[in-house]
Amino acid sequence: MKKPISLITALLILVVIGWYANNLINNSGVSNSELIAFNIKDIETVDKIIIKDPYDNKIEIVKNGNEWTTAKGNCIQQQSVTFILEAFKKIEFKGYLPEGARENSLKMLTTQHTSVEIFQNGQWTKTWYIGTSSQDHFGQIMLLDSDEFGKSDLPVIMKIKGLNGIISPRFFADNRKWMCTKIFEVPISNISKVEVKYVKEPSRSFTVSKNGAKLSVTQNGVDLPSVDTSMIFNYLNCFKKIHFESANFDLDNKSIDSLKKTTPFAILTLTETNKTKTKLRMFKIKTETKQENEFGKLVDTDIDKFWCELPNGEIVKCQFFVFNKILLGHVYFPLKLDEKVTNN
Repeated sequence: MKKPISLITALLILVVIGWYANNLINNSGVSNSELIAFNIKDIETVDKIIIKDPYDNKIEIVKNGNEWTTAKGNCIQQQSVTFILEAFKKIEFKGYLPEGARENSLKMLTTQHTSVEIFQNGQWTKTWYIGTSSQDHFGQIMLLDSDEFGKSDLPVIMKIKGLNGIISPRFFADNRKWMCTKIFEVPISNISKVEVKYVKEPSRSFTVSKNGAKLSVTQNGVDLPSVDTSMIFNYLNCFKKIHFESANFDLDNKSIDSLKKTTPFAILTLTETNKTKTKLRMFKIKTETKQENEFGKLVDTDIDKFWCELPNGEIVKCQFFVFNKILLGHVYFPLKLDEKVTNN
């Protein structure tokens, strides 16, 4: 009697599976594989990605050799691309939405979503529509459009293999978040001259010049005697790695225009041996409450951070901790400072 019972049980299971699959197709209009075919098996073929968010932000990044840049060729953070490509490869199906939630989720995806257009070998292949997180916050409600199957009309819940969490933080369209923080990565061999000018404190200004093996330091056009050559090398070595802290998320366009019209506290110009010049204008950040600097003096400016205007006009936030090693010439050279001059 056991074998017939087992056979009947197996047949019932097959009937139930068949009914479920048929019901899914009838309800969604597409097959299971069409709903969940988000992943990209060969991520090496991905050469362009366009991300748009609900706030009209858009970023287009392209692959140039082994590097990724914006469509205009600007530097971007490579690690952010790595996280995206990982998502392309490891995304997997987590589950279906309850039938009662499908219509609302579809409406929400239509009006509030982040779209990710994926191009492989120069051709568009898929677009991800990323909605809200799943109820347990361990997955993301998403919709797929592909050149192979067309656009699905049934949202599903997807996740990254091996991870419990949402996918959306990997896909941001705000160009500021993509900006490379690099300002200088210049070896000594490529440096011809560095000029640091303090507009209101001229005694702090200095220029370091390198012409072949000849090194010199001047203060307001006057050569400094007895400069330690090793200290010049120490100073110029600092330009191998100088990064800003973050893009500008505080100032609106009007405030930026006003800032640029004020007097910078310092202007730094680096000239490379190929005549390329990088000019930075630096501005103090006003504070509501006074802060005590390292000399015990109360000042109404931030003692840790400042605004910097990059050569392309962008305003970014920088740390004195990072920049002091290229701004404070008296640390390396015997500059004659006015008594009133104090550190930041």
